[in-house]
Amino acid sequence: MKPHSNHPYHLVDPSPWPLTASIGAMTITSGMVVWFHMNEMYLFWIGMTILMLTMMQWWRDVTRESTYQGKHTTKVVAGLKLGMILFIISEVFFFISFFWGFFHSSLAPTVEIGMIWPPKGINTFNPMEIPLLNTMILLCSGITVTWAHHSLMSNNYSQTTQSLLLTVMLGIYFTILQGYEYMESSFCISDSVYGSCFFMATGFHGLHVIIGTLFLAICLMRHTMNHFSKSHHLGFEMAAWYWHFVDVVWLFLYISIYWWGS
Repeated sequence: MKPHSNHPYHLVDPSPWPLTASIGAMTITSGMVVWFHMNEMYLFWIGMTILMLTMMQWWRDVTRESTYQGKHTTKVVAGLKLGMILFIISEVFFFISFFWGFFHSSLAPTVEIGMIWPPKGINTFNPMEIPLLNTMILLCSGITVTWAHHSLMSNNYSQTTQSLLLTVMLGIYFTILQGYEYMESSFCISDSVYGSCFFMATGFHGLHVIIGTLFLAICLMRHTMNHFSKSHHLGFEMAAWYWHFVDVVWLFLYISIYWWGS
């Protein structure tokens, strides 16, 4: 039996998951090099498998620590919230770099791209078609995730389940539509600076939507297992913060790249 702790902080037990996550990440990056140069994906999928298994077991341990062992005290929760806020700020600056590159190239087009924007030969997407639909989908998902939060705070189990399920479905729908848009695109990432800026910015946002959808899907699963209460639902709260961040970034992408940039 462990001695009683005389402080409110959580000193984590020895864990193999940081090591296996590092091995998985290294295998993925090595696999991407093999994929790009030799068109073989076996190493990439090995890395993805390692990382997915690590995520499942690491999150399982965190869930046990917070829900069943009571390790997430008020002090720990405050530290986790601050960590999430700093992470989201770092993500904001990550996307600022893409917007910086886009506006640098679009406001003063160089002679190499014909001194016009978009560059000659680039057929841009109509911002009133799929991009506008995706904007409405993400705005609606922002409403449903807020509905889920308010329902959870009101101890309304059924409405929390319904609204969270709706949010996850809207996230999946957004990803499907963006995939369809990419397949229909008349240009690719190699087509001048426009293609590079477009696919880097929208592609990384799409990746964040997939991560956010996964985040919310796990919260939905935990909610059905009664892991959350009115006063203790940090995992869901962080997922909601992340989803709102994804929403706001998309609004900037839609206005600057799809609408103004086209």
